Amino acid sequence: MGRVGVGLNLEFMRDSSFEVALEKAAALGYEYVEPMVHWGRELLSAAGYFHSVSMLDDPLRLSRAATAHGVGISALSAHAPLCRPEISTEYLKQAARYAAECGAPGIVTDDGPDKPAWATRDQHEVLMRYVLEEVTAVAAPRDIWVGLECHAEYTATPADLERTLGLVDSPALAVNFDTGNSFLSDNDPHAWLESIADRVVHVHAKDISAADAARYRGKVRGMLGCACGDGVIDWERIVRACAGAPRDIVLSVECGSVEDAERSLSHLRGVVDRVCG
Repeated sequence: MGRVGVGLNLEFMRDSSFEVALEKAAALGYEYVEPMVHWGRELLSAAGYFHSVSMLDDPLRLSRAATAHGVGISALSAHAPLCRPEISTEYLKQAARYAAECGAPGIVTDDGPDKPAWATRDQHEVLMRYVLEEVTAVAAPRDIWVGLECHAEYTATPADLERTLGLVDSPALAVNFDTGNSFLSDNDPHAWLESIADRVVHVHAKDISAADAARYRGKVRGMLGCACGDGVIDWERIVRACAGAPRDIVLSVECGSVEDAERSLSHLRGVVDRVCG
């Protein structure tokens, strides 16, 4: 049985610097954080008005901040459109190297909505395979995993995710399971997670309110969630699936406010304590 930890994606404080968001996550009591990284320079982040970190910055910026506040880094959020190799290949390779140096065990990405309109699905898969082959070749020797998130067209159902994972034969390629996205795409997230728990390395703990479920399910494939425990997800079943996985898994909460982050932690800690003892 693996250990189930509770972390926080720093999107909960989008309009602050990385350091301020991390400090708040630690003050709330989270064990882990999931920072976002970007390439190049970005004015809002540089000025402290956005939480993403430039990969031109020293990766020790992340590990030193995490150590100073007593939290771990569960993953780097490094989303890029896999069907656009001119964008995603070098970005994700750099993210894998950056993760290795800052102490993150892996990077999270997805297939993305941005696809060449002139290409067929088969051609899209050639493009995605190129990116994933290049990225996993960098990640695997560094013992970094690449967590493919269920988020867009080619990862939105169990069959689509399996087909995309099958493009590359690499131990580095795994699954970042998003409970909210999988629900919004009209799947049963609990059964889906249970069926692939042996391939899951990280979980985005996202709940969807009943109102948003009625409004958006089957119409969108992703959105920020409400506080865990306030929506439609059965967290006890999710935690049981994670606890039965062959490795430790962090539930990285994705929500849109400090208040939702605080309630999420309280709820998930209670569930983890009941399930895992």
